[in-house]
Amino acid sequence: MRKILITCAVTGSIHTPSMSPHLPVTGEQIADQAIGAAKAGAAILHLHARHPETGRPSAEVEHFMGFLPRIHEGCDAVLNLSTGGSAIMSLDQRLAAPKRVEPEMASLNMGSMNFALYPMAERITDWQHDWEKPFLEGTDDLVFKNTPRDIGRILTELGKERGARFEFECYDLSHLYMLRHFVDRGFVRAPLFIQFVFGVLGGMGPDPENLTHMVRIADKLFGEDYMFSVLAAGRHQMPLITMAAAMGGHVRVGLEDSLTIARGTLAENNAQQVEKIRSIVEGLGREVATPDEARDILGLKGADEMAI
Repeated sequence: MRKILITCAVTGSIHTPSMSPHLPVTGEQIADQAIGAAKAGAAILHLHARHPETGRPSAEVEHFMGFLPRIHEGCDAVLNLSTGGSAIMSLDQRLAAPKRVEPEMASLNMGSMNFALYPMAERITDWQHDWEKPFLEGTDDLVFKNTPRDIGRILTELGKERGARFEFECYDLSHLYMLRHFVDRGFVRAPLFIQFVFGVLGGMGPDPENLTHMVRIADKLFGEDYMFSVLAAGRHQMPLITMAAAMGGHVRVGLEDSLTIARGTLAENNAQQVEKIRSIVEGLGREVATPDEARDILGLKGADEMAI
């Protein structure tokens, strides 16, 4: 069985500061937690930016540059920049930082979908910032736009023109077929790194049967030309990614996906989740890949080719 890649999604754009005091929002906090996660065993760091004063999701290049140089200097992990940003951002906004930085790797959502976060608002009574509650509640009428034109543009501007490879985020079965479409059109070359996403309201539920079915269809569509990783939201994080590891897949943890380390207990940092899943996968007999091994497995261009 091949070495396992651990990705850590450090902050994301889903959770808000009122949900956990440990969610990193400033450039210093994001950098510190990212470097800590890399030292704990994360070969890949999936990165979003936030406004350092309010914690609101941000697409500003200056906010990304508030942590990217420090992470680049502080560890050798693969830096994977989000092109999803937040569902309320335009595509131009979402692409601004990745185009400036020219990362080795970027995420790419493979279809438009409902992205419903509003149930989270019901659990919070004490809000730190006035943007948080409306942001969450407004997702009952929100479509996360990722059209074929959007996907083609990202593949061209970041992939063809800047040499990035992609974490193809698939929230539904249909997203695998959209990826196959772009492979057939020559936009994408093997090896494919597919991230199955479970537990977002609007996407696939976190059922074990959904994971086995996604693997079955991906095998049919891509054969030996792909590898899969799994992320699962909230309390489903560890059970489902453990299943993925046992099936030969890769795993993703991080405070973007879950704020807890155990039921009812907040994670104090991202490294805590990396350490936990590393212990689990090594107990299953999997060997954790280093960042350089991850670069070789994924066919990345190398950290020196980034514009940081």
